[in-house]
Amino acid sequence: MKFRHALLATLCSSLFLATTANAREYLKSEAGQPRGYSTAVATQGGKTVWISGQVGIRDEQGKSMAGDFEGQARVIFRAIDAAVKRAGGSMKDVVNITVYLTDPRLLEPLIPIRHEFWPDGNFPASTSITVHSLPFVGMMIEVSAVAVIGDK
Repeated sequence: MKFRHALLATLCSSLFLATTANAREYLKSEAGQPRGYSTAVATQGGKTVWISGQVGIRDEQGKSMAGDFEGQARVIFRAIDAAVKRAGGSMKDVVNITVYLTDPRLLEPLIPIRHEFWPDGNFPASTSITVHSLPFVGMMIEVSAVAVIGDK
């Protein structure tokens, strides 16, 4: 039992030391980088912003995106970007996303879109879930996000 507590304390202090200089540490893997995600993102302090599931069934001008996967994904990531900016941050502050897809094959065309929104390679941690359907006809993707802004 003492060993477990000592190990946990060592891991926690290592994580604290690794993140005090920066609000987040990206724990990357060779498998995750090309696919547009980090294995984990450790944060220290900052303001946590929980962003509800965003949908892209209509773009900012009201045009229907029904059946247009790439269009829906870009509308969604722009909405996440706008929400984070309203909270005082940027897409660099997004540390986690959960992606709901109606077809697992849609993950492949999502990869280059992730690279558009996180071009520096500091991708958020990510979970992708395939669902039977989403709330609106023609809706193919929904994304929720968590951002950590600042380091206090």
